[in-house]
Amino acid sequence: MKLRGAAGALMLAVALIGVGPAVRAQPPEPRAKPPEPQAYSSELVASFDAAYSLDFAEALAIARRAAARDPENPSPYRAIATVTWLQILFARGGTYIDHYLGKVTKTQFNVPKPPPDLDAEFLHSLDRALVLAEARVHTAPKDPQAQFDLGAAWALRAGYAGSVLGSVTAAFAASRRAYDAHEYVLRLAPRFVEANFVIGMYRYAVSTLSLPSRIVAYLAGFGGGKERGIQMVEAASRSGIEQADALFALAVIYSREGRHWDAVVKLRELERRYPRNRILTLEEGAALIRAGHADTADAVLTAGLARFGTDPRPKAPGEHAYWLYKRGLARLNWNHRADAAADFDAALAANPVGWVRGRIYVTRGQLADLAGRRNDALAEYRQGADWCGRNNDPFCVADAVKFTRQPFALQ
Repeated sequence: MKLRGAAGALMLAVALIGVGPAVRAQPPEPRAKPPEPQAYSSELVASFDAAYSLDFAEALAIARRAAARDPENPSPYRAIATVTWLQILFARGGTYIDHYLGKVTKTQFNVPKPPPDLDAEFLHSLDRALVLAEARVHTAPKDPQAQFDLGAAWALRAGYAGSVLGSVTAAFAASRRAYDAHEYVLRLAPRFVEANFVIGMYRYAVSTLSLPSRIVAYLAGFGGGKERGIQMVEAASRSGIEQADALFALAVIYSREGRHWDAVVKLRELERRYPRNRILTLEEGAALIRAGHADTADAVLTAGLARFGTDPRPKAPGEHAYWLYKRGLARLNWNHRADAAADFDAALAANPVGWVRGRIYVTRGQLADLAGRRNDALAEYRQGADWCGRNNDPFCVADAVKFTRQPFALQ
């Protein structure tokens, strides 16, 4: 039970670690015609840029070409695994910041099996990346790049085990190996800023644990310290190849810490980098709501909904309903009740996933309270508590119970 508790609280970290391109200008093992390091690095950067833009097929094609061109380098295999992982999370609708606010919820331990083809490609590619990284570390144990590649592969295994397979034991063990490798990178090369990301995320995650669980994590070898963890993630966000992952991680961390405008700033930076990623616009709108800028959030989400309607690419499950729910929430907070009610009704009709459906019922109850229809509000709160309870959303349940006891009122 102790292992489950500590590993569960680390799930925030492993779920956020995308362990990006991870390629510096370092040539592979001697070959007849090795690729140019800079050209190769740029190719993998292009793969991750496509993935972060939600163009998963393009991202996989680029990464597979890189692996075929340089089959002895672990980085392209890790890129294939990472893009495949992102595809699985996107297909589950598990990429929203709401999943990571507060403490990590039970939803990450109650997950459906991934599609067999994507699961097989992930495991094959990551196994290959680990074998190649281990071989390079064996040959050059004090090479920071080799140690970084090994730690990044273990971090990816931890993230997949926790967020896709729901195996906290496997996630905990892999997390420990990732942490050790990247700590060693910083001892070997303190200016290797990329290694700050993994360590910083784990430090932050450990700092959020209860005291007994923190002790378990310390005994297992994880360092803690909230401020130090945040500083390390911030360092990774300013330069190096982990910038995109670190920026998104900061948006989540700042949201958890109540620094909502700082989260907006990071999301806007990501939007400038990846303008094709509509989810970033959705997250900006959600962050603006938390920051108390409901009117701006309404405008951002309305523009995003227009883009959503013309984007021919695949959508996440219940994504349209989630957009409408968030805009309705902005309009509720702005006291535009009729528009909010229309959005909530449309969201319910758009087949939301279970936890979003529960939250919609709670917000409909809030509207009923504002209109003085207490009996209707209580009925909505009961439905919301039922749906959120069945979908492992304890924070929504807590809201429903709170407003059952005391009518909702705008601040």
